[in-house]
Amino acid sequence: MEKDMIKRFLDYVKIDTTSDENSEQTPSTDIQFNLAKVILSDLESLGLEEISLDENGYIMATLPANTDKEIPTVGFIAHIDTAPSYSGTNVKPNIIKNYDGKDIILNKEKYIILETKHFPEIKNYIGQNIIVTDGTTLLGADNKAGIVEIIEAIKILKSNPDIKHGKIRIGFTPDEEIGRGANLFDVDKFDAKFAYTIDGGEIGELEYENFNAASMKVKFIGRDIHPGAAKNKMINAMLIAMEFNAMLPVNERPEFTTGYEGFFLLTEITGDVENCTSNYIIRDHSKEKFQIKKDLCLSIAKYLNEKYSDGKIEVEIKDSYYNMREKIEPVMNIIDIAQKSMLEVGVTPIISPIRGGTDGARLSYMNLPCPNIFTGGHNFHGKFEYIPIESMHKAVEVIVKLIENIAVNNWK
Repeated sequence: MEKDMIKRFLDYVKIDTTSDENSEQTPSTDIQFNLAKVILSDLESLGLEEISLDENGYIMATLPANTDKEIPTVGFIAHIDTAPSYSGTNVKPNIIKNYDGKDIILNKEKYIILETKHFPEIKNYIGQNIIVTDGTTLLGADNKAGIVEIIEAIKILKSNPDIKHGKIRIGFTPDEEIGRGANLFDVDKFDAKFAYTIDGGEIGELEYENFNAASMKVKFIGRDIHPGAAKNKMINAMLIAMEFNAMLPVNERPEFTTGYEGFFLLTEITGDVENCTSNYIIRDHSKEKFQIKKDLCLSIAKYLNEKYSDGKIEVEIKDSYYNMREKIEPVMNIIDIAQKSMLEVGVTPIISPIRGGTDGARLSYMNLPCPNIFTGGHNFHGKFEYIPIESMHKAVEVIVKLIENIAVNNWK
């Protein structure tokens, strides 16, 4: 079983599925179909039913119930794409066997080292087998580990009919990394009472809170005059953009926040004296604080528009997703049973807010309550990404035990 799971994972991560936030099609990159078709074939080999891959890259499949008992249909969801923030092309994973707790040389030629002083949590996995990158790409455990773990759990259920379960639905989505994974997800077709994304990080993570999120584009229009004749005439759009940024609270940047603390992040700034554009993301777990952050940006723009009356500042704010907590709290039994399942397979639950978002956040607002469970990976979206194989096994065990417990629970 282990060899099959690891081979599948290594095969999957070698298939480039990088999404593209600048693309308007779905999926945002055609290369995502390359993995989708492989997954489709694997699901067919498992003998699942109602298997589909639509024109937008969404995969769904069913493992039918093997009991007449009335059990709610549960879904398990992961995403196909990898983050565009780092290369996912020509991934060359390596397995570090029986990890010794020392720095890991990922690439001798380029002298790229995963140093324990920067990533001390890796020492929690001394003696285990860890899959790493070669230092030139991300690994893709986010979220190909989740896909593989779901498939492996289904394999176990297929091989062990004595484990009674209700109808299980599987969903694999494109473009989660660019915030579009739920855009065209057909909740009615999926037809589950609730679901879990297998898209978390370290072993034990169980999450049902996430950021409220918005994107913000600020356009600064100045006046370009020859510098020799610029006095009292030039309005430098780039300097106004810098002034705008300086008026945002310094202590509310990602590098200074943790836990429930929200932030403003300047993601890109481009332009010249005449025109400049700044792109931001705004995040906060609190709906009230989230609104305060957006209002602050608008008030800063109003102040600067008055200060530079001949200049112009335009602010466009778009909400991206909301904190799923308010949708999960009415059905907290789906969190309780996940906790119970983790404990029963020897995993200590780590319940903490997601400092980001998942497909599950948006799906929860589409009437599919969908908390998040760990995959076991660390350092997503970069060259220092890694995943312990033992954590992957535990994720599979949790999924199987969760399905088993759902079948024996007295649902109302």
